Amino acid sequence: MSKSDLIGFLTILRKEYIRIVRIWSQTLLPPVMNVALYLLIFGSFIGKRIGMMGNDSYASFIVPGLLMMAVITNSYGNVSTSFFSAKFQKNIEEILVSPIPEWLIVLGFAFGGIIRGTLVALCVFLVILIAPGIELKLVNPVFASVLLLLTASFFSFAGLMNAMFAKKFDDISFIPTFVLTPLTYLGGIFYPLSSLPEFWQKASAVNPVLHIVNALRYAFLGHSDLSWWPAVVFLIVGNAVLYVSCLQYLKKGMGIRN
Repeated sequence: MSKSDLIGFLTILRKEYIRIVRIWSQTLLPPVMNVALYLLIFGSFIGKRIGMMGNDSYASFIVPGLLMMAVITNSYGNVSTSFFSAKFQKNIEEILVSPIPEWLIVLGFAFGGIIRGTLVALCVFLVILIAPGIELKLVNPVFASVLLLLTASFFSFAGLMNAMFAKKFDDISFIPTFVLTPLTYLGGIFYPLSSLPEFWQKASAVNPVLHIVNALRYAFLGHSDLSWWPAVVFLIVGNAVLYVSCLQYLKKGMGIRN
């Protein structure tokens, strides 16, 4: 990587970071408020009626899922809206005609989503720490951090691909509303997989978010309904596939030049 390439990459990162912190009331505050409300309603009010989930309180059980939900939605939304806005305002053309190689452009926008996902995760984690009545467990913080970064990266690339093919702003909101939201709420955030009938347990097994949430629950609690390694394999392979796909589509100008 030449010095000019590095400057271009850092410029994209700087633009994305400034955009995130400048409108923090839209990028960082809503997920924090959402998690706080979930903890209050489900963790405190409803959780007292549900009781213990094995050896863990219900609030401790839902914490990993709430954290993962915030990272997924915000990393995806950041890249999809940022790249599509650049397309809509014709700013992307200035980046494409610059000497920055396409692979750095892809990484620049993706890292923007990773930055927002990381900032949201830190803010949400602070809320969980100070929330009353929650016994926070974090058995393997290193594994939890790696899993959150892999997840933020995967959904950042997915958001970038969505933005490349989107032709109007409605196309940006379609995937989060009709794909990500159902997969997330059916991803075992509020219930254990063992509580479902056998048929629905097998049907839920094809949901990648379910495996990701359970992997993070394993990092927090030391146990989960599913093994953690399928989620890690899925995220590593998925990141590689989405990165290569985004790079090829950007080189061909698909969704940009035509």
